[in-house]
Amino acid sequence: MQERLKELQSEALDKISQASNLKELNDIRVSYLGKKGPITEVLKGMGKLSAEERPIMGALANEVRDAIAAGIESKQSQLEEAAVQQKLAGEKIDVTLPGRPVKTGNHHPLTSIVEEIEDLFIGMGYTIAEGPEVESDYYNFEALNLPKDHPARDMQDSFYITEDILLRTQTSPVQARTMEKHSGKGPVKIICPGKVFRRDNDDATHSHQFMQIEGLVVDENIRMSDLKGTLELFAKKLFGEDREIRLRPSFFPFTEPSVEVDVSCFKCGGSGCNICKKTGWIEILGAGMVHPNVLEMSGFDSKKYTGFAFGMGVERIAMLKYGIDDIRHFYTNDVRFLKQFSINE
Repeated sequence: MQERLKELQSEALDKISQASNLKELNDIRVSYLGKKGPITEVLKGMGKLSAEERPIMGALANEVRDAIAAGIESKQSQLEEAAVQQKLAGEKIDVTLPGRPVKTGNHHPLTSIVEEIEDLFIGMGYTIAEGPEVESDYYNFEALNLPKDHPARDMQDSFYITEDILLRTQTSPVQARTMEKHSGKGPVKIICPGKVFRRDNDDATHSHQFMQIEGLVVDENIRMSDLKGTLELFAKKLFGEDREIRLRPSFFPFTEPSVEVDVSCFKCGGSGCNICKKTGWIEILGAGMVHPNVLEMSGFDSKKYTGFAFGMGVERIAMLKYGIDDIRHFYTNDVRFLKQFSINE
């Protein structure tokens, strides 16, 4: 029995040394150290040995097992290291080769316009306010001096979800919500950029979804001259220092008085061209003094506080600034169109 164990050890170590991969090594492990292996078969005959021989044979069997296990472990380390080296040799990278070019994206023209306007007004002390795109009828209309039966509601064909919930048709609800949060205490000085939605037929100048930026200032002693000065600075910064603005009387339910704001044509300088339709002026936004009813509904004392508000379409500003003739270009994700605008625009 002692000789048989020595033979098994020598035989196993020889096979281990010749193993060329981990599968062969594992087969050897199972073959010699498994429950049905030859060492186990030899040990089954220990019952025939005397009491003095049994511990000697048991110790020898453990030595053989340990020697075979150590041989397998050593060989496994060698094979694993060889496999790593082979893989490294096969996956060698030539670091002198030029890298693959990485395509960089551009700022979308609408994003550029929004960021430019935000930076301008933040520099003037404004903060950016946001609100939900799914809005209640109260904040979208009633809090802005447009009760249920007001005819001006027909000017904005809306996407209603329920009788009292709709997709906002303007960013003005953000103004109403912000004033309400101030609990009748000024000052309020915000701009509200965001998406708005109206049931409109898409064409070169109309879209059912577009972007607006509205501004609101509420404080004591706010006058129309403050509004004009703010918009004049805005027009010069966005379209050029030589630009001028003019205010034309208009009507909006949430402002009184209300005005349409034109900027002198930046292409012809006011002499008349196809962009300004030979008038020398281009309409860019609507504005006015906040209606006393809007102030009162938001908790402000209209005898103590006054304010002005303005709103512009981001797409219209971008179309004018970049000479884009179709609003649909902004939303069709045509890479050829987007590539025209550098990341620094």
